[in-house]
Amino acid sequence: YANWQLPRFYLLLTVPKLCFFRQRCYEHKQYRNGLKFCKQILSNPKFAEHGETLAMKGLTLNCLGKKEEAYELVRRGLRNDLRSHVCWHVYGLLQRSDKKYEEAIKCYRNALKWDKDNLQILRDLSLLQIQMRDLEGYRETRYQLLQLRPAQRASWIGYAIAYHLLEDYEMAAKIIEEFRKTQQMSPDKVDYEYSELLLYQNQVLREAGLYKEALEHLSSYEKQICDKLAVEETRGELLLKLERLEEATQVYHRLQERNPENWSYYHGLENALKPSSVEERHKIYEEVWEKFPKGLVPRRLPLSFLTGNSQKASSKVAQELVVGYETCLRSCRMFSPNGEKYDGKEEPPTTLLWVQYFLAQHYDMIGQQTLALEYINAAIESTPTLIELFLVKAKIYKHAGNIKEAAQWMDEAQALDTADRFINSKCAKYMLKAGMIKEAEEMCSKFTREGTSAVENLNEMQCMWFQTECALAYKAMNKFGEALKKCHEIERHFVEITDDQFDFHTYCMRKMTLRSYVDLLKLEDVLRMHPFYCKAATTAIQIYLSLHDNPQTDDSKELQADTSETNLSDKELKKLRNKQRRAQKKAQLEEEKKNAEKEKQLKNQKKKKDDDDEEIGGPKEELIPDKLVKVENPLEEAIKFLMPLKQLVKEKIDTHLLAFEIYFRKEKYLLMLQSLKRALAINPDHPWLHHLVLTSTKDLPEVVRTVLKQEITRLFGDSNAKSFNQAYLAKHSNSIPHRLAAAKMMVYLDSSTETKAAEMVIALDEELKNRTIKNCTEVLECLRSGVLGDCKEQTESYRAECHKLYPYTLAFMPPGYEESTKIANGDVSTETEELANEM
Repeated sequence: YANWQLPRFYLLLTVPKLCFFRQRCYEHKQYRNGLKFCKQILSNPKFAEHGETLAMKGLTLNCLGKKEEAYELVRRGLRNDLRSHVCWHVYGLLQRSDKKYEEAIKCYRNALKWDKDNLQILRDLSLLQIQMRDLEGYRETRYQLLQLRPAQRASWIGYAIAYHLLEDYEMAAKIIEEFRKTQQMSPDKVDYEYSELLLYQNQVLREAGLYKEALEHLSSYEKQICDKLAVEETRGELLLKLERLEEATQVYHRLQERNPENWSYYHGLENALKPSSVEERHKIYEEVWEKFPKGLVPRRLPLSFLTGNSQKASSKVAQELVVGYETCLRSCRMFSPNGEKYDGKEEPPTTLLWVQYFLAQHYDMIGQQTLALEYINAAIESTPTLIELFLVKAKIYKHAGNIKEAAQWMDEAQALDTADRFINSKCAKYMLKAGMIKEAEEMCSKFTREGTSAVENLNEMQCMWFQTECALAYKAMNKFGEALKKCHEIERHFVEITDDQFDFHTYCMRKMTLRSYVDLLKLEDVLRMHPFYCKAATTAIQIYLSLHDNPQTDDSKELQADTSETNLSDKELKKLRNKQRRAQKKAQLEEEKKNAEKEKQLKNQKKKKDDDDEEIGGPKEELIPDKLVKVENPLEEAIKFLMPLKQLVKEKIDTHLLAFEIYFRKEKYLLMLQSLKRALAINPDHPWLHHLVLTSTKDLPEVVRTVLKQEITRLFGDSNAKSFNQAYLAKHSNSIPHRLAAAKMMVYLDSSTETKAAEMVIALDEELKNRTIKNCTEVLECLRSGVLGDCKEQTESYRAECHKLYPYTLAFMPPGYEESTKIANGDVSTETEELANEM
């Protein structure tokens, strides 16, 4: 050692220690300290380009939100030491933090080339493989971990789960059994984790179809299983599978005694007893009802299969009976005249109240909103402080097609109890449906966190019902940018939920919650089947299709205003410009207020960040409505929302019709035809599908049009558009939506048929099917839009007839109704006030 210089020898001893402490600081999230150690190493000229230290510094900076600098350092470190497993591992961690999972897997595999037995890299690789559902790769990695650490429980469990997910149940069961044998557990001792292992093993046996073995396994280890309810439920299921019905009956009777309100126990009992008639099936529930007289489920479930002579007759009998109760209660406060059947006892006033409450809902359900309002108004007059009455009144107006009136009455309901979160949320939802977005936000702000706007807080809490309704409201108002922002926020929530799996891949194997873990993985596989995602995706696709057909530019709104103003008189033009100025001024004030709130939020966020030096991750890319609405390729964005629907919601025809619309515009003709055939397999008579079939052959290349016509002939039996449309109309002549689709195609194929087509759709006979507010509104919109030609007189007569049928529906109100309503409510300024505001 005599020839060693002291500083160099000191550094050789010190650098490994500094590297060790540097990595420890990262693992313990002490990022500031980690940067200090990195600085100490890199400040020495001889180690200024030390690859692993540069990589670790980059990784630490990434955790502090400095992403660009982090990537630069990690790549620099990797260039300086391409054979370092640490550099490749760190690069993979960076890719994983950006959700570039495929790239991260490549980095991990490169790291393993230089250190094939590195446990941490193998674990990280297995996490990404199960996250990406690369099950074959996951099995190989778990096998390596098992070879390296055969004494660890997680090694065995992870390997067994790999085979389970690959549906090799027998192999999974063998692995679990081999591991179970290594667990020396006393037969009388009860251990939760061992209990969960046994239940998971039993689940694997059941999924393998080994029902006899699973039942024997359950009986053998019953004493060591903590979850006794799961044991009984599993035993009942297995006995049914093995056709041991008498034993299954006893099990389900015991389960009913434990919980008489569980629906699945009644279904299990039915499967065990196998009643041969409706009477025998009903007798099962009568016996349970006698045993549990307070049980609601044994009284409720028979209503799903007991029909009587007919449903309409039953409804009519119930109506006559309850109307008679209401009449007698008003006259003599008894259910029948002179109290013949009820011992002459007078009923309390609340009895009449609840009878009226029931009748209001009954008449609302059968579409007689006028009678429903009469009964609910009578109930409110007698008890004006009962929230449930205002709820029902709001629902009646909603079903009658007047969502604005419904929102007002729901507001009355929430005013009676401002501390009720349910009523608050219900009121906000009604306001959103009525287009009252600002009011809905203010309503929700009563229950959101102080110091932040209600919208931001609801986004943080992943309140997707609010965001879904907001998206639909903005779309109805043609504010596509704001609507897309909500759709993308919802999509981000599902991404976050998917990423949350990372927290459970290791936790569940450590805590042995294996059944729940497998259920979680199966749930995540179908996560985007959820109605929230389906609604958001459908809304986004429709908007992107509209943006593709009518791209928005900076001057599009001004151009639209200029073209609309040319047909106005001087007086009307002056009023319009005054109105536009006031709207601009109001928008400016709102923008200033919004900016002030945003600045306040940024200050709060900065303060919070300063308080927590170890904050992880940087800010997400901001969703800007103007930027979203001016996207360069709307169809590509639409496809991103479409793909999960095609994979998971393939049973709904709307998925394939939307796919058709996208691929038609992208000129992907084979995919377009594929979507058409899938939609046809679901519902060949769907009105939207009929429209697409007849319009798809226009403006296509000759070769494509020939192939498409041949396929349509094979599918539908007729390639002549007019005759095909006539046959469709003849088949569905009594359905309003189908008549409308056929009428639109009549005009599309021959413009001289406009009058005939309009007369065909304005029919409102009682014999027609699907005569609903929604369908009649759609017909009226088509008449007004000119799709069926110029038919102003027919449009007004149709509106008047619809108004007679549905007197409360806003869409059918006479012209000027909304303005007169605003004036009556004091919401419209007079011309004098306008001039005063102008001055």
